Amino acid sequence: GDIVLLAKPVTLTEGDRVTLTTDVPVATDGTSKPEKLLYAVSLPPVHGQIEHINYPGVPISSYSQLDVVAQKVSDVHDNSHGDGKEALR
Repeated sequence: GDIVLLAKPVTLTEGDRVTLTTDVPVATDGTSKPEKLLYAVSLPPVHGQIEHINYPGVPISSYSQLDVVAQKVSDVHDNSHGDGKEALR
């Protein structure tokens, strides 16, 4: 089936951390099992990283919808100066 991903922009300033919740990325694939969905970070943030909150400082390249629901994934800004907006994919 089709996968639908809804995402809202999040603003981070130098040194900030935001925990991803279902208010930010939420996905469905029509199977009624959204907890089985996996996200793969193909383009990480330039000025920071995506981390699992149990392993701060260690970047991750994938996480599950269940991790998002449990609020276990954070986008962490690395204190570097950035020009304009950036996105992760």
